[in-house]
Amino acid sequence: MAKKKKNKRANGTSMSLAIKRMIIFSSIVLTLEAALVLVALSFYAFDFPKGFKSVVTQWHWVLGASIIIAVDILFVIFSEIHLSHIRRKGDLAAASIVGGDVQEAYNFGQIGLAVTDDDGVVLWTNSLFKERHIDLLDDNILTWQPSLAELRDAPTEMFVKIEIMGRNYQVRFLPEANLYIFKDTTDLEQVTSYNMEQAICIGIIMIDNYSDVAGKTEDDNNDMVAKIRAAIIEYCRDYGVLLRRFRSDSYFAVCNFKTLDRMEKDGFTLLQTVRALGKGQNIVPTLSIGFSHRIDDVNKLSEMASNAIDIAMSRGGDQVVVSHYGEDLRFFGGKTAAVENTGRVQFRSLADSLIGIIRGASNVMVSGHTDMDMDALGACLGIKAICDYCKVPCRIVFDPKLTEKKTRYALIKTFPKAELEKMVISPKEAEEKIRPSTLFIVVDVSVPSMVMGAKALEKSAKTIVIDHHRRGEAFIDKPVLQYVDPSASSATEIITECIRYATANPRIEVSPAFATIMLSGMFLDTGFFKSKSTGIRTFEAAEILKEYSADNAKADDYLKDEYEEYALVTKIVSTIRTPYTGIVYCVCDERDIVERATLSKVANQLMQLKDIDAAFVIGKTQEHLTNISARSNSTVNVQLLCEKMGGGGHFGMAAASFPNASIGAVVDRLQDTLDMYLAEARSDIGGNH
Repeated sequence: MAKKKKNKRANGTSMSLAIKRMIIFSSIVLTLEAALVLVALSFYAFDFPKGFKSVVTQWHWVLGASIIIAVDILFVIFSEIHLSHIRRKGDLAAASIVGGDVQEAYNFGQIGLAVTDDDGVVLWTNSLFKERHIDLLDDNILTWQPSLAELRDAPTEMFVKIEIMGRNYQVRFLPEANLYIFKDTTDLEQVTSYNMEQAICIGIIMIDNYSDVAGKTEDDNNDMVAKIRAAIIEYCRDYGVLLRRFRSDSYFAVCNFKTLDRMEKDGFTLLQTVRALGKGQNIVPTLSIGFSHRIDDVNKLSEMASNAIDIAMSRGGDQVVVSHYGEDLRFFGGKTAAVENTGRVQFRSLADSLIGIIRGASNVMVSGHTDMDMDALGACLGIKAICDYCKVPCRIVFDPKLTEKKTRYALIKTFPKAELEKMVISPKEAEEKIRPSTLFIVVDVSVPSMVMGAKALEKSAKTIVIDHHRRGEAFIDKPVLQYVDPSASSATEIITECIRYATANPRIEVSPAFATIMLSGMFLDTGFFKSKSTGIRTFEAAEILKEYSADNAKADDYLKDEYEEYALVTKIVSTIRTPYTGIVYCVCDERDIVERATLSKVANQLMQLKDIDAAFVIGKTQEHLTNISARSNSTVNVQLLCEKMGGGGHFGMAAASFPNASIGAVVDRLQDTLDMYLAEARSDIGGNH
């Protein structure tokens, strides 16, 4: 192979050297001819030597000019023969490599060749261009195609794409021979494009709140269900999607990528059409849709579509999740908050599954998120109560440096030091002590990087995820049990429901100290039951905790501000700005380091003001970390906006982090995000759902 490359390089170099020698030799010949003519004319003009003028006749001048012309013609013929000889040698060398007529190989491969001089002027091309009536000779291709000039000046080997007379070419440059190689890729690109357009895409379309919409009537007799089905069928017919109903609330869809791409560009208006059917009704119907594509394995496509629909539903429904194999998920819709599910069967099923898995483990570790708040701590304590019931050892992953001040204070103040040491475990110790039989439970978070015991999570063989935030693309890998319910007001609410509705006999006991902290977590995430996420379930969960002797006065006391924090909150609120009607944001001083809980508190306080749809608070939580805390009244999807900035959360409560970014830079990022996505984030239903 090295010898072949050497031969190719030698042939190219010979051609280049021959051309340079021809140019030098022709310059010398022309100079000599010009000098000879100039001397002859001088001798004739001055009659030197004496009698020269009378000796030289008109025929002598004609003869001299004829000789010069003949020499020039012979020189041109010789040059052409010499260059052809060198080119034939190169072609023969290439022919010996491919084993046949190299020109035929070039034509079969649709490869064009062009040799230029140092200035880019084309000196020679092969027959491909001639057959296509493309004349490159004597053209300066560096000025004709600027991208070729970039190719020529590139420090490393690369290629560029150009178009000539409606056909596409990839071009490479060999500097040793001043040789450009043109590969016609038009047919290949057309075939590739056609194959991509016709690639199979699999989807699942599900009516989110089917039981509420259908009610107790028969499916075929329900007017709303009939309208929803008609809308789905009409939309799929218009786009050429094959539709098959496989369950009362679900459809299986098959289409090609061209159709899916059209639906993506359309923004899946089916979501809006179905939502509009519920205007003026007590119940607004919504859809969850999952699509997958870009892999030939149909079974894998089906699995990806199922995962996509799971993500869409776990994020609250009313949205489309498109799973492109090997790429990031794409989200569309999400303009309504999750509808509260008041059914008890799923909670009993979750609780029994949870208890069964816990009993099969040697020990349990439970972790919340970094900057652990009262809700995360309350959920951890609820899991510990369930583990105590199952008589399985349980430790809470706890790092004082990664815990909010109020939460740290409540934990230390409530439990004696000896009891606390038996109850908690540091993230580093958790990583060291985790075993294959250990069950790792994650609450109030589903993003792996945000888990307090992230490294222990990586080593865990069995994981459970329980969260109330809308699921994002980053999710804990392959949990044995997952429950993500965006309609729940808090993680504590979900755990409390599990404790109450488990088929445990005798019932699971929760100590008053645990119940009080759990109630405080519910106070925090619901803004003392003022947030839009507060529903019947929330009050029932609070009632359950009161049955376990939760002290609401003490729970409130855990969340009270010190004077300094109150003054700081007031100071931040005073910076309020309104970039859009109903949208406000506040910024902390660049020199202040504040807790995330303080940012959340300011956002909650802003939402108490009249005519505010969404609020954002920006401040530094560490020296090199700036955070945004966002809240809304459920008319704006702040989760969508925060996801565009690299964060997440759920419909009415979200956040984002920006390492090594100044507050001013984050303000600019927020403004750009609002400019681009606010219209998409605004709900077209309103805040009642």
